[in-house]
Amino acid sequence: MTTEDTTKNTNQDYELDTLTNERLIKDHEYDGIKELDNDLPPWWKWLFYITIVFGIVYMIRLWVLDSDDLYQIREYDAAMAEAKDNAASQPTAQFEIKVLTDDASLANGKETWDKICQVCHLYDGGGLVGPNMTDNYWIHGNTVEDMFNTVTNGVIEKGMIPYKDQLSPTQRLEVISFIIEKLHGTTPANPKAPQGEEMAWPY
Repeated sequence: MTTEDTTKNTNQDYELDTLTNERLIKDHEYDGIKELDNDLPPWWKWLFYITIVFGIVYMIRLWVLDSDDLYQIREYDAAMAEAKDNAASQPTAQFEIKVLTDDASLANGKETWDKICQVCHLYDGGGLVGPNMTDNYWIHGNTVEDMFNTVTNGVIEKGMIPYKDQLSPTQRLEVISFIIEKLHGTTPANPKAPQGEEMAWPY
């Protein structure tokens, strides 16, 4: 834009664009371009005013009225206290570690076995990386409590991870029940050599 495109109004302290008749910022020119001195749109001004009012109200509530809902730590403490009260009011069901024999539990146990356990123990329980689950030789005990503890906490040195964060207590008990009721005592296709101590089956 050249100076020929604008005209100087002698009664005002700004120039007008000859094409749009809008104001140009006085003495503000860069690389031959002069910027328009337009007013801000009304919606922008009102938004700015609203943020000012909001800021004042927020500051008064935070520092003068000390409102609890503006402090995250207080909100967290209140939520935790409520959850604790709710938990205390609910009766705690005792989880009993025992062999499950119903069809639904055994079916769920097989599903967990097929999804997770068979990778190391094979589908038929004959053993691969993990030990044979069909014979009477056990490394970490063969009671329900022993097996539940093994599945829960894992055996890191043997490469078995803990499943307490992946499987619920019920799921762990279901897969153990599947081993006891459906796998132990069967004849796998390629059984792994016995590992551990021979133990009498307690059931």
